[in-house]
Amino acid sequence: MPAFAGPYPTDAGTQHGPSTLFTPPLKGEDLYERVGQVGEGTYGKVYKAKNKQTGEYVALKRIRMEAEKDGFPITAMREIKLLQSLNHPHVISLKELMVSKGAVYMVFEYMDYDLTGILAHPNLKFRPEHVKCLMKQLLEGLGFLHHKGVLHRDIKGSNLLVNKQGELKLADFGLARVFQKKTKRDYTNRVITLWYRPPELILGATGYGPEVDMWSAGCIMVELFTRRPIFQGHNEITQLENIWKTMGTPQKESWPGVDQLPWYELIKHLNTENRASRFREMFGKLMSPAALDLAEALLSLNPKGRPTAIEALNNFAYFTEEEPAPCLPEELPKIDGDWHEYESKQRKKANAKPKQIHPPQSSQPSQHRHARQQSEGDRQERQEVDKLSETRTTTPRKHNSSSTVNPVTLALTTDSTAAGSAAQTGIDQAAGLDQDMDVEMSAPSRAAEAIVTPPAISPSYLPYSSALAPVQAVPRCPSEPPVSTDHRGPTPQPPLPLPPPLAPHAFGDRPISER
Repeated sequence: MPAFAGPYPTDAGTQHGPSTLFTPPLKGEDLYERVGQVGEGTYGKVYKAKNKQTGEYVALKRIRMEAEKDGFPITAMREIKLLQSLNHPHVISLKELMVSKGAVYMVFEYMDYDLTGILAHPNLKFRPEHVKCLMKQLLEGLGFLHHKGVLHRDIKGSNLLVNKQGELKLADFGLARVFQKKTKRDYTNRVITLWYRPPELILGATGYGPEVDMWSAGCIMVELFTRRPIFQGHNEITQLENIWKTMGTPQKESWPGVDQLPWYELIKHLNTENRASRFREMFGKLMSPAALDLAEALLSLNPKGRPTAIEALNNFAYFTEEEPAPCLPEELPKIDGDWHEYESKQRKKANAKPKQIHPPQSSQPSQHRHARQQSEGDRQERQEVDKLSETRTTTPRKHNSSSTVNPVTLALTTDSTAAGSAAQTGIDQAAGLDQDMDVEMSAPSRAAEAIVTPPAISPSYLPYSSALAPVQAVPRCPSEPPVSTDHRGPTPQPPLPLPPPLAPHAFGDRPISER
């Protein structure tokens, strides 16, 4: 018997949403009373608030405006436009916009938990039917998005919200975009949080589709059983290493075209060993055979080997045959209080023991101290490289040119009425954006989206730096002071030069709005 076959909720518009954009009302600052902060990120802060008139709890997502040069953030426009066109039980509901004391808030239905917070609960234990219920809701939500032609592009535990009734809903559509089902795709690959990012994006693929969300769903499925993320890399290189160690190294026979991806040459040294998949060996005692089949398919290295959300629900024994069946959402374990990723981190900080500082035993530099100095130097070098990557210039977008003044600039230093009027103008302008909606975002809001070429990687922290092409020494500047000898340790060495630039990006001179 099929576990899920639709139909989907419909609307009066096309597959991408209603033809007329409905703008939610702007409310005054006296309607809601803040209860406390429940989230924080690059987008801003999220507060729990209570409607003074109805007593209903909502989530207020403050839109960051401090670093915006052109007015209303493009990420917020994107999220508002998409959420107004999506109506589904497993997609978060945007209720309205609110202006309070010059700040603009998105008002959402309140969700008591997120998946990261739930998994951090010390006393909560999931049975197999609980995991199956949560996965069923996640796949139904993804199936709806992909059916409507939308990629989420940031599936992770903190973006999967759950209420006290056990209903799971997809949230945070700041990186989402519409995709074309029958035409060639060419999108940015700087999306999806690293631990949930599929290998093809790390290797520079741009012609992707719903399969990138399905990889993230596979990571979530394993995390529900193990209570920890399956791949925890510190950067793109170590992330790929972790994936290869678990799922095996990619081969041209099983993943045709992998050697044609833009950054494959950079990581060829990781494939010196022909590793086989250890996935079943690692998780066979935690997951049933049917669960292993589905999770392994979702985590297929070859994107074409991953099932769609509807195929995962209808064609795998995990949902169609295996017992126990998924429980009802209201049968999920009950939790007292609010449990979100933000609150879990605050609890850890409060319960953490203060670190004891021991005086040095000797005035002579130790081998460990020298290693720490080198590690600190590597960290500073990586930060400099990241800054350079984030400040690279790109071709101006046709919708958001820096040479003109954006008409939706918000004067947040003035009264709430002026800010509300400007915000309303910004939302109306969002209706006129191209359907691809992959429009430019500010670096403070979504720095990753602004990087259209791979960041330069220093050999000093590559696991196998010897495999890279030799790098010519960089002569010192005549005005640069000489390296002095410090009596506390060995003579500091000049920083390693950066490797040669990576291959030109596939986008070339194309406008960013078409990526």
